[in-house]
Amino acid sequence: MSRSSTYQYYLSLTEHPYSHLIDTLNDGVKFFNPQKLNDPRYGKLPLSIRVLLEAAIRKCDGFYVKEEDVQNYLDWQEQQNVAEVPFPPSRVLLQDFTGIPAMVDLAAMRDALVKHGVDPYRVNPVCPTDLIVDHSLQIDFKTALKSQEMELIRNKERLQFFKWCSKAFQNVNVVPPDVGAVHQVNLEHLCRVVHVSDGLVYPDSVVGTDSHTTMINGLGVLGWGVGGIEAEAVMLGQPVALTLPQVVGCKLEGSINPLTTSIDVVLGITKHLRQANIAGRFVEFFGPGVSQLSVPDRTTIANMCPEYNATVSFFPIDQVTLKHFNKTSDQEKLELLESYMKAVNLFRTYEDSEEDPPGTVLFLQVIEIQLSSFIPYVSGPKRPQDRVAVSDMKVDFHSCLKEKVGFKGFHVAPDRLQTQVPFQHAGQEYQLAHGSLVIAAVISCTNNCNPSVMLAAGLLAKKAVEAGLGVKPYIRTSLAPGTGMVTQYLNTSGVLPFLSQLGFEVIGYGCATCVGNTAPLPEGVADAIKQGNLVACGVLSGNRHFEGRLFNCVSANYLASPPLVVAYAIAGTVDIDFEKEPLGKCACGKEVFLRDVWPSREEVQQMEEDTVVSSIFQELNSRMEVSNLECPETAVFPWDQKSTYIRQPAFFHKLSKEVQPPRSIEHAHALLFLGNKVTTDHISPAGSISRVSAAAKYLLSKRLTPREFNSYGARRGNDAVMTRGTFASIKLMNRFIGKSGPKTLHIPSGQTLDVFEAAERYQREGIPLIILAGKDYGSGSSRDWVAKGPCLLGVRAIIAESFQKLHQTQLLGMGILPLSFLPGQTADSLELSGKEKFSISLPEELALGHALTVQVDSPQHKKRHMLTKPASQGQAQHVFITIL
Repeated sequence: MSRSSTYQYYLSLTEHPYSHLIDTLNDGVKFFNPQKLNDPRYGKLPLSIRVLLEAAIRKCDGFYVKEEDVQNYLDWQEQQNVAEVPFPPSRVLLQDFTGIPAMVDLAAMRDALVKHGVDPYRVNPVCPTDLIVDHSLQIDFKTALKSQEMELIRNKERLQFFKWCSKAFQNVNVVPPDVGAVHQVNLEHLCRVVHVSDGLVYPDSVVGTDSHTTMINGLGVLGWGVGGIEAEAVMLGQPVALTLPQVVGCKLEGSINPLTTSIDVVLGITKHLRQANIAGRFVEFFGPGVSQLSVPDRTTIANMCPEYNATVSFFPIDQVTLKHFNKTSDQEKLELLESYMKAVNLFRTYEDSEEDPPGTVLFLQVIEIQLSSFIPYVSGPKRPQDRVAVSDMKVDFHSCLKEKVGFKGFHVAPDRLQTQVPFQHAGQEYQLAHGSLVIAAVISCTNNCNPSVMLAAGLLAKKAVEAGLGVKPYIRTSLAPGTGMVTQYLNTSGVLPFLSQLGFEVIGYGCATCVGNTAPLPEGVADAIKQGNLVACGVLSGNRHFEGRLFNCVSANYLASPPLVVAYAIAGTVDIDFEKEPLGKCACGKEVFLRDVWPSREEVQQMEEDTVVSSIFQELNSRMEVSNLECPETAVFPWDQKSTYIRQPAFFHKLSKEVQPPRSIEHAHALLFLGNKVTTDHISPAGSISRVSAAAKYLLSKRLTPREFNSYGARRGNDAVMTRGTFASIKLMNRFIGKSGPKTLHIPSGQTLDVFEAAERYQREGIPLIILAGKDYGSGSSRDWVAKGPCLLGVRAIIAESFQKLHQTQLLGMGILPLSFLPGQTADSLELSGKEKFSISLPEELALGHALTVQVDSPQHKKRHMLTKPASQGQAQHVFITIL
C-alpha cells in the first residue's frame, strides 16, 4: 500500500475551524501557523508544547479534538498537569515484540467482524504504522546473519505473518530483519522531521511500542513510548489521551572533558534528572552547552529518558540538526525543513541567550548542568541508576560482595570472598573468582547513532591487539550493531577486524543481550559459577541489565561505554583498578595499562569525520525490501492451528454489539502479594523460556523440544504462551512464598503452585482475583502483555502504593483497576495478610477518581472496608482503609 494515504483530515481545509491560520511557504506548500493567532501565550510555550498545539489545531474536528483542547494548550501555564488533552501523532512505530501482538489483535478483530457479518476491511490502520523486525533476534551462532534468520523455521511463521500484514492492511510498512534496531531505523530511515501530505506540511511526531522511542527527540521530533493497547487505538485513528504535561527546562553549560564519552554524559545527566524528581514530565534542553552536543550525543541522551522517568527529553531543531540532515536529505527537503520550522517558531539558536527563559519560554523549573563535571562511570551491579566511577570500581565491587542482599549487595561470607574455582575450556585450565567476566556485549542500540563511542571501542581493540593483548576464549563476547551502518563504518575505518580478533564478532542486527537473548555460557563456566556460588559478571553497552536478565547465573551486570566493555573483556574481571593495575602483558612481558591503549578524543573525531558519510545512511535503503517468503493474500488471516507462534487470541471471543456495564468484584482472592519495584520484567519476562515453567509445559505438550522453545518475546503472538509466562520471572518475590520464583499460594487449598496454574484453578472455581503490591509497580519497558497477561489470568484489580504511569494506563485499557494506597499507608500498616477476600462495588457510571467501597473479609479480623479511587493519569489516586 502507498504510504501517502496518511491520517485523513476529518474536515476540508475550507471548513476547518482554524482555516484562518493557514499560511503558505515560498514554494506554495500550506501549513497551519499558530503565530497567526496573535496570542502572546504562544511565544511563552515550550517548543515541545508548540508541537502538541500544532497537532491539536490541525486535527481539530469537534469530536476527537475540540477547540477547548486548543485553548488548554495555549493556556499551558495554568492548565499543565490539570487538563486532559488529545494528541494525534503523525505516525506509529512498532517493534516486533510488541508489534506482533498488536497486529495479531487487528487480525483477530477482522475475524470478529466477519463473525458478525461486517466487512473485515473496516479494521484498518488510518495512522501510518512502521513495524521493525528486530527484537526477536536470537543469538545462536557468531554469524547469525540474514540468511540464517530467514531459514530458521521458528522465524518463518512470524515473518510470513508480518508480510501478510504489509499486504492485507493499509498504511503498514514492515522493515525486515537485518536492517537494524527499531530506534536506529527510526532515526536513520523513518524520521521525517516534517511531513508533507496533500499539500500541507506539519511536524513529524511519533508514538512507539517501546520505551526508548524517546531517542527520536534528539532530532527535534516529539515522540515517546506507549503500550501496545494505546498504539492500536492510535493506529485506528484515536488520539493519545494525556494530561497536559509539565515541562522542565534543562540548561547545559560548560565543555565536555576530552576523555568523557557520550555514555558518561548520558549517565551524568540521568543522575541529575533522576534526583530532580521529574517523573512523567517533559524535559526540554537549552543553553550554550547544547550546541556542543552532536545529534548522536542528543539522541543518546534522549534514549535514556525512561531511566530518569521523564516522558520525553526534547532537543529543538538548530543548525547542528540541519547539518546532520545534510548527510541524509536533499537540498530541497532541507530548505523546506528550515523555512517551516522558522515560520512556526520551532527553531532554536542555543548560543542566543535571548531565547533562554525567563526572556521567552517559561518552564515549570530549570535544572542547570555543567558538562565539564562528568567523569567516566559504569552502572550496576543490579540497577541502571546505581552509578559507579570507574576509578572506584574495584572498591565498590568489594563493598557489594560484603553488603547484605539488596539493590547492590550479594552478602558473600568473609571466608568465601577469595574463592577460586578451576575449570577446563577448550583443553585448557582457567579459574573463575568473584568479579570474573563471563559476558561482554558491545550493543549499539543506545550508541550507534553516536559513532564516536563505537569507533573508540574499535580503536581501543586495534591498539590492544597491536600491543599483544587478547580476551579469554570462555568469555561470551558479541557485537550487536543497531544497523548495518555501524558495521559499515567500523569496517570502512579498518577497526572491525581487530574487534573480531578479540571475539567481538557481528552476530546480527537487533536487540540481543539486553532482552535476554544471550547464548548459553560454556558448560564448564556455568558449572564453575554454581560450584563456587560465585558472583560472576557481565558488562554491556546497552540500556537494561536487571539481575539475572543477561543469564540466570550471572548475578552482577554493569552498563558501560563500548570502549570500557572491550577494556573489561581484556582484563577478564571487573575487580580491577585501571589506574594501578595493567590490562595484561605484551609478548615481551611489559605491562600494558588502559591509558596505553585508550584512544584520544582527536583520534576518534578524525576517524568519525573520515568514515561516517552520507553514503552509509543511504545504504540502508537497499535492504528495506520485505523477504521473498510467500504469504496468503486474504482479508482475514488463515490461522494455523498447529502454530505455536501465531495464535488467534481470546480477547474477542465474547465480543458483543452491546456495551456492557462494569461488573462488581465479589469475594476476590489475592493472586500475588508483591513488594516494591515490581518491573515489567517480573510481570512479563522477555528472555528465554525456562524448562520448568508453565510455558515450557505447554510447548512440550505441543511436542517441541527445549531447543525449540525460543524466547517469550518471539512468542508474543501466542496468548497461550504469554499468559503462562505472566509472572514467570525467577526473580519475582511473592510474599506468600517468601523466596524468589514464579510460585504462589492457592489460598482455598493452601497449595503452592505455578502462578498460571493457581490462576487457572481460581478461574475454574469462579473466583475473581486481585494483586497487592508496593511502590513503583509496573516500572521498566513498556509491554502490552504486562496488562494483557494479568487480564487473561483473571485479575480484576491491583492495589499498590504507586504505579508507573504508562502501565497504569495499560491496566485501565484492559479493564483492570489500578488502585493505590493513601500516602503513609501500606498493606503492612493496614495489617493485610493478603489471604483476605476482597469485594469491590462498581457503579454503572465508573469514572476516574470515583470513590469505591471495598469490603475485606478475613477469618482473623472483623469485616473491614476500604474507600478506593481508580488511579488516573493526572494525579495519584488512593485507597483508604478503616476497620469497622
